[in-house]
Amino acid sequence: MIKNKLKQIWAEGRASLNGWLSIGNAFSAEIMASQGYDSIAIDVQHGALDYSSVLPMFQAMRASGVVPLARVPWLEPGIIMKVLDAGAYGVICPMIGTAEQAAEFVSYVRYPPHGQRSFGPTRVSFASGANYAGEANAEILAFAMIETKQAMQNLDAIAATPGLDGIYVGPADLTLSITDGRLAPAFDREEPEMIEALQRIVAACKANGIKAALHCGTPDYAARAIGWGFDMTTVSGDSRLLAAAAAASVARFRELVGNKAANSEKGAY
Repeated sequence: MIKNKLKQIWAEGRASLNGWLSIGNAFSAEIMASQGYDSIAIDVQHGALDYSSVLPMFQAMRASGVVPLARVPWLEPGIIMKVLDAGAYGVICPMIGTAEQAAEFVSYVRYPPHGQRSFGPTRVSFASGANYAGEANAEILAFAMIETKQAMQNLDAIAATPGLDGIYVGPADLTLSITDGRLAPAFDREEPEMIEALQRIVAACKANGIKAALHCGTPDYAARAIGWGFDMTTVSGDSRLLAAAAAASVARFRELVGNKAANSEKGAY
């Protein structure tokens, strides 16, 4: 089986950069995967896509050698197993609030005797190389999302779950939950209470020998998060990057053409 490059990066003491796909299109996935990310996650939860988009997106990303990940919609065995069979080398599961839920999630990712994943790796048996059944348990990553007040209350127990590889922080939902809606959902939090929560999560991960990952809006904040001890950061995503680049291009055009128009009008008089 082709080895999981994220594990190699972390073993070397380096942090990894993850990309994010919310647009259900194989070509845009191929473009994103060619930009130098260490891994790319397909957002099956909130993305504008469904499973019929997931498999061709994984196929399109394969040539780049980027590690393919997926965020599933919920703690549900069917979709977890299907994204793995389609080629995911890691699963991010949202809204994990208890150690029991974390253990249930891990069981869906691992083959027996370490879990209850059903065998039938339709595409990944071709995409990952030989001996997938024998090596998948050791190579596939299971990330539980911490994004609720309940999860923070059970943080240490969740982080201690056998077989869990890491915690992935969803800062928008986490902000909504632990502040009871007092703060609006957003990335790159600056509030002391939110930074304290993020650092608590890092500490719990380090204490249990698992990885900490954070969804960020900008490279600058991601770099700060790495300084706090996060092992993986996601920086923005395809839809936001597309919108930002388009907006900047349009704004620059309006600025240049508007100035020329204004100068022409002045010259006419």
